[in-house]
Amino acid sequence: MIRCCILALLFFASTQLMAENIIPQKVIKSVRIWPSPDSTRVVFDLDQAASYSYQFNEAQLILSIDFVATKLNTDLNKRALANTKIRKLQARTIANNNLQIVLELDQKLQPKIFTLPPNEMYGHRLVLDLEKDEKQEILALFDLDYQNYPNQPIAPTPQSQVTFTSNAKIVIALDPGHGGDDPGAVGPGGTKEKHIALQIALQLQELINKQPGMKAVLTRTGDYYLGFRERMRRARAQRADLFVSIHADSFMDPNADGASVFVISSDKKASVAARWLARSENRADTVGGVRLSDKSDMLASVLLDLTQNANAVASMDAARHVLSALGKSTTLHKNRVESGGFLVLRSPDIPSILVEAGFLSNRKTEQKLRDKHYQQKIAAAILQGIETYFKHDRNKHRATAN
Repeated sequence: MIRCCILALLFFASTQLMAENIIPQKVIKSVRIWPSPDSTRVVFDLDQAASYSYQFNEAQLILSIDFVATKLNTDLNKRALANTKIRKLQARTIANNNLQIVLELDQKLQPKIFTLPPNEMYGHRLVLDLEKDEKQEILALFDLDYQNYPNQPIAPTPQSQVTFTSNAKIVIALDPGHGGDDPGAVGPGGTKEKHIALQIALQLQELINKQPGMKAVLTRTGDYYLGFRERMRRARAQRADLFVSIHADSFMDPNADGASVFVISSDKKASVAARWLARSENRADTVGGVRLSDKSDMLASVLLDLTQNANAVASMDAARHVLSALGKSTTLHKNRVESGGFLVLRSPDIPSILVEAGFLSNRKTEQKLRDKHYQQKIAAAILQGIETYFKHDRNKHRATAN
């Protein structure tokens, strides 16, 4: 009799649990919002991989994300929405213990939603990027009309067609790597590459702007993420004559040391270290949520490859001058310009180089890179290389421009 009662109670309890849909729930532990001038990123940090679906009402600018069997362990009302693309953010529990996050946008944007597995800094994440239409941004790199594509011919207007005058300033686009929820490399002491890159870039900008006939512009001025195409677009919008991406990466060997300068190449031609660094830097765009459709991906590939070869010689010249100047101020990782498959260097018509100021994975170098005086030393050397490049090649550039 007692056994029957126990079985009956267990059966009753189990049916009650099923009826109330009390099942193990995933937990959203925090919600991080990273605004930038042209986009907004929202990161949902979960204790398990997210199961979700979403709907976007483009006419009403309302995006709804439904999380399966998930609860929210943070207060959305405390999230500051100033300077984001989000007008309102709210959460509610819906059927079957599911959670619905509703975002009201303040302008027409393209949502991209994707999951990321745990890494050395974060656990499971669902990432939402609110951006402008990607295809339109790619076409804008070449001054192509979005509405008329593909009826108009693909004929990029190369930057070299700009007519130089004696009063024209040389524009240098400085690109601090990483940013926002993408910290880049992290040193043994916790130093983040995104901060070092921005600090060096700001010092270099100040030095360049003091030089007659030169002007520096930054692709990012704060702690937010930019995809590599957006970095190129910003440089081109400023009619940059040179693109300098600044980094301070790490390597699997903690004893690796010295500054490096890179130009674009295929991975097959790159050294082991170059391939390692390129994978690390390019992974940032996976973190950035670059998810192109087949057509968009093909379009991007064709357009970005059209004029890449024309920049190879100029990029190598600039890289050699910058490497030479760095070698007079600090230790070099190698005494030659290296090449790697860095996506950020694939600018269609601007000579582009990537400077690794040093390896954060090296404890001594990490300490040096944190020092403002050492940062200024690196910045001054990069400036010297840039000045030598333009002084040495000014006649060649003028001839090409005309």
